[in-house]
Amino acid sequence: MLRKIQIAIDFLFYFFTAGNKHSVHSPFVFDFVTRVLEARKNKPTYHAIELLRSKMLKSNSTLEVLPLGAASGKKPKREKLRNVVKRTSKSAKYAELLERICHYYQPQYAIEIGSSVGISTLYQASGITQGYLFSLEGNPGSVRIARHNAEKLQYLHIQFIEGMFEQTLPMLLEQLPRVDYVFFDGNHTLEATLHYFEECLQKAHSGSIFVFDDIRWSEGMQRAWQKIKNHPRVKVTIDLYFMGIVFFRTEQDKEHFILRF
Repeated sequence: MLRKIQIAIDFLFYFFTAGNKHSVHSPFVFDFVTRVLEARKNKPTYHAIELLRSKMLKSNSTLEVLPLGAASGKKPKREKLRNVVKRTSKSAKYAELLERICHYYQPQYAIEIGSSVGISTLYQASGITQGYLFSLEGNPGSVRIARHNAEKLQYLHIQFIEGMFEQTLPMLLEQLPRVDYVFFDGNHTLEATLHYFEECLQKAHSGSIFVFDDIRWSEGMQRAWQKIKNHPRVKVTIDLYFMGIVFFRTEQDKEHFILRF
């Protein structure tokens, strides 16, 4: 009950303090707002991905769900695919934003930590035309479905990597020359989020973009977001309430923005 009250208070604070492009004085962030945040279009790729989502939401099939991340310690269970999609997949609004970020900035080496069944994966991949998306997922059943969906849409530049993030992320980072973009949507705990952030930071550069999902999911995630904002290498952050975006622009003074989305 107390947590629900705190969430309501946080949202009211966000609602009344969030700005828009008219309150932004940074040319870089103004460009992000006008060309990415507000540049909504109904692309054919969106329709194709949403058709896959719709089919999964109507499916009666089941898959085994392992107790990973914040759910660790629980027993594995079989769950209906449609319930997994409802619980883990980003809404079209936020998935389209991920696509627009990838489309506008065109990362060559992009990482997604937490594929689930691949809805967000497909959106991000549809925006990347010259690079590769490496998507990490710990549930074998989810990887199988995500890979099938990617093959259906012929997104051959996605590489799904199955296994625990603690093992797969360092191995992947060791193979990449740099990291241009990371979507953190895996283990939503304070310790894990900060650990993955520090790991990816080793290969980040001035033009890298880190996107954190569910920054208000728990007190731990809120603390993680604050620590990330305060990190000396972080220069610009954009708080969209449910999602936080980080830029490392060495040529820019440190600034934090809360924007309505």
